Amino acid sequence: MPKIVVTRWIPDDAVAVLAQAGEVVVSPADRPLSPAELHEFAVGAAAVVGMLHDRLDGALADAAGPDLKVVANVAVGYDNVDVPALAGRGVVVTNTPGVLTDATADLAFGLLLAVTRRLGEGERLLRSRTPWSFHLGFLLGSGLQGKTLGIVGFGQIGRAVAKRAEAFGMTIVYTGRSSQGSVSFEELLERSDVVSLHCPLTPETRHLIDAAALRAMKPGAFLVNTTRGPVVDEAALADALEAGEIAGAALDVFEHEPDVEPRLLGRDDVVLSPHLGSATIETRTAMAVLAARNVVEVLGGRAPLTEVKP
Repeated sequence: MPKIVVTRWIPDDAVAVLAQAGEVVVSPADRPLSPAELHEFAVGAAAVVGMLHDRLDGALADAAGPDLKVVANVAVGYDNVDVPALAGRGVVVTNTPGVLTDATADLAFGLLLAVTRRLGEGERLLRSRTPWSFHLGFLLGSGLQGKTLGIVGFGQIGRAVAKRAEAFGMTIVYTGRSSQGSVSFEELLERSDVVSLHCPLTPETRHLIDAAALRAMKPGAFLVNTTRGPVVDEAALADALEAGEIAGAALDVFEHEPDVEPRLLGRDDVVLSPHLGSATIETRTAMAVLAARNVVEVLGGRAPLTEVKP
């Protein structure tokens, strides 16, 4: 019976799907495995179901051995996967697109509202039992109606965020490699009152938001990141906020996750959440089940549902 290793807990529904195709072994460690632990865990596997914190590459395939047929990444992004190295060893790579679009777009827009309307500040004020009273100048935020949202990366999630923003009366501008009507990155930064990041992490997009990009934004603009942390240079972001170059930021992902740039932690103009973009029961279950179905298809000699091509 093929051995299927799962690098961290997944919902029972997904385990049940995997059990149709082989013996399922789930890591008992409630943490990311070190590379050495991951390689040892994968020995003899026909399939590896991995998470975005796992490095899934040729070294993993070599450690697993010749039985390895498929690596299923439980994420849309696959910057943690060396697709060419795995493909060169005859290993199919899959991801989980589509099923987390709405959940991530909801979270992105929630962060947008939180940072523009100062919701985190208000909650901290109440929890600290700081005396307060209503007045017309109290915790004034920034309205969205008539403002411009700049979406960097106009794929499924970027488009879903645009739909939500349009319902709030915002104007949309966007960049995208194959998106008709897109504007240049420089124009987007200049025009946008909120910049929301939805591009994949690639060598070209690493530190896309750097000191120069932050200086190009409006002084009253906000930055929202729900894609991958290294798209933003967090030290440069802290510098820009300290200098008043932008009005605020909301981050769900971090450059050196799970660590956060220390200067961001104490700022009231920053909203932080711990990588919750797809964190609904329904969405995380759907992601894991899709990954499991991909494994079942490949081990059954069929084409996967959502293959990542090299």
